[in-house]
Amino acid sequence: MLCVHVPPCPGAAQTDHDAARVVATHPEQGWSLLCNGVVTFDDTGELLPDGRAVAPRPGAGVALKSRPRTATGVR
Repeated sequence: MLCVHVPPCPGAAQTDHDAARVVATHPEQGWSLLCNGVVTFDDTGELLPDGRAVAPRPGAGVALKSRPRTATGVR
């Protein structure tokens, strides 16, 4: 992908690649596409353009919402 932002977004191989601008987002599915081709996930995991996966960072993820209780108190 060719970045046209000024200043240019960091490339996918750079350590700060997650600082690139979001060009598409699907919050209902939990992912965003960055200008440099990196796909970021809500759990902080990433998929690089070359197919390598970056594991989620411990403690940096979004807290899961608890499901509401039903009338019987069973989840």
